[in-house]
Amino acid sequence: MRALACAFTIAIMAACPTQAMERIGADKNRFKPDKVIAYTFADPVMKGDKMKATGAVFRSKGDWYKLAFRCKTDSEHLEVLSFEYKIGERVPRENWDQLYLYP
Repeated sequence: MRALACAFTIAIMAACPTQAMERIGADKNRFKPDKVIAYTFADPVMKGDKMKATGAVFRSKGDWYKLAFRCKTDSEHLEVLSFEYKIGERVPRENWDQLYLYP
């Protein structure tokens, strides 16, 4: 049972950040994300088929930006059923090392 729970955690941790990248990139804004990390400023909260990441970041054109998102998946965590996000401020480059961020 523990292995199954781990597999579902891995699946939702892949599906939701991927959805964040796709949605931000498709929406009409100046961002072209190529990486999302869900746990930079705070650990995401996962409950059943939902993930809430208030401490996420994404990289766009060589800069990192704060990100918060909520995501709901199907029961196998493979398909995203709902997704909403909010982009925050740019993360200053002088903070990247301590946050394990990279260009």
